[in-house]
Amino acid sequence: MSERAAGHGGADVAIVEIRTTFDSRAAADACADRIVAGRLAACVQVEGPVGSTYRWRGAVETAAEWRCTIKTTAAAADRCIEAILAAHPYENPELLVSHPLTTQRYAAWVRDSVAGA
Repeated sequence: MSERAAGHGGADVAIVEIRTTFDSRAAADACADRIVAGRLAACVQVEGPVGSTYRWRGAVETAAEWRCTIKTTAAAADRCIEAILAAHPYENPELLVSHPLTTQRYAAWVRDSVAGA
């Protein structure tokens, strides 16, 4: 990387990536639209369908799902997760939260896109 990576401390903006899945493209797109329009995330990438195999209530299940990868700031992450949970159709949705390193330029774009949330 030609520019220093943004980390978790100092004046750098901590970026958070949240992943979740939905049972339809329409539900995934609706979530993406809602959280980006609400300035809770800078962007959401929707991928799918992806095949999921999982254990639920003692049985092995298989389903087609659409994965959302959500980019936000550490400051907005809790509000973003609350918005996802409030509208999620699943009883127990997957919410995976990570703190990736990125460039300062990308971190600034995420921060500016979420500012005012």
